[in-house]
Amino acid sequence: MPPNTSTSSSQSPLLSVRDLNTHFPVKRGIFQRTVDHVRAVDGVSFDLAPGETLGLVGESGCGKTTVGRTILRLIPATSGEVIFDGKPVFQQSAVDLRALRREMQIIFQDPGGSLNPRMRVGRLVGEPLMVHGLAKGDELQYRVEQLLERCGLWKQAADRYPHEFSGGQRQRIGIARALAVQPRLIVCDEPTSALDVSIQSQILNLLADLQDEFGLSYLFISHDMAVVHHVCDRIAVMYNGKIVEVGSRDQVIHDPQHEYTKALLSAVPEPDPRRERTRIAWEGMRM
Repeated sequence: MPPNTSTSSSQSPLLSVRDLNTHFPVKRGIFQRTVDHVRAVDGVSFDLAPGETLGLVGESGCGKTTVGRTILRLIPATSGEVIFDGKPVFQQSAVDLRALRREMQIIFQDPGGSLNPRMRVGRLVGEPLMVHGLAKGDELQYRVEQLLERCGLWKQAADRYPHEFSGGQRQRIGIARALAVQPRLIVCDEPTSALDVSIQSQILNLLADLQDEFGLSYLFISHDMAVVHHVCDRIAVMYNGKIVEVGSRDQVIHDPQHEYTKALLSAVPEPDPRRERTRIAWEGMRM
């Protein structure tokens, strides 16, 4: 029986994903014929309510990042349906999709790699505002400075280049850039995994504050169960391109139903050295 993927709220979901498939061809031979397909995403379905944070968790290579990028049409879907606020994302024309991108943004895992090193921070953060015709001139400069300060930087940072900042500061720039167009949904693709532990908590607290202030919904992609437990309302566990378990944060963490979820939780480091944890070996999919 497939896991229950509906939201815990009675209100209509902001985002609905139904039977999403993203397959990549495997080509071989001198003529590069397609001999097989990698099923990176294989029949994924879930809902995300307004103002909710849904954690999509699993080991590296399970397909969780591909889910996030397929939803935003950064990667073409093989089949399936994504509905955002009643609009079918995959059926949008180029003009309509551009308008829709204002409401759906992404924060990437590597803050350095997601920022053009040849552009000053002010232009990086202000570019979405210019592309969507939301501000220009003095108004653009003012809004960029306000975004930088809201994300924990200083307005003079606009005149500097990304390489002049630490990893945590670069991630704050990425968050400010995503926030610039006032989106309703942000896909957080491992936003803290490349950061030091001390900086991770600062970024997570910033994301939580921004969610409360602007009513944001997050699809929070991570392999870290401890981080997901800290920030998410519900958790969807992914393995081998499929969602194997969905539930509230406390239910999934404290009363996991699927064997893979139990194995994943058993791999979380125990902070108390006096306590022993039995590691559960995972031998393959059993659904």
